[in-house]
Amino acid sequence: QVQLVESGGGLVQPGGSLRLSCAASGSIFRANTMAWYRQAPGKQRELVASIIITGSTHYADSVKGRFTISRDNAKNTVYLQMNSLAPEDTAVYYCNVVATTTSFRFLEVWGQGTLVTVSS
Repeated sequence: QVQLVESGGGLVQPGGSLRLSCAASGSIFRANTMAWYRQAPGKQRELVASIIITGSTHYADSVKGRFTISRDNAKNTVYLQMNSLAPEDTAVYYCNVVATTTSFRFLEVWGQGTLVTVSS
């Protein structure tokens, strides 16, 4: 089993910054793709950013230039630095990891979600 623990959500004013973290643990050999998704009230879950093991990244158009995804492979941890936050960024943010387990199986795991609220 692989578990994800997220942290870093909260309430921030428009224009502010937050940093989300997600640590993978358990029977993990390697975290292949690590990503952040978000789901706003009444909307579908959407991909925010992803990063593969080589460090190559992908961003949704709505966050390009404001959000930065990074990872620490030694700690199996992914981060999302969010700057210039706007009310439309308010959502529950979910960590997603596609991992190779210690038994060399592929496994997709979701975090429990962390709420980010952007409001004055």
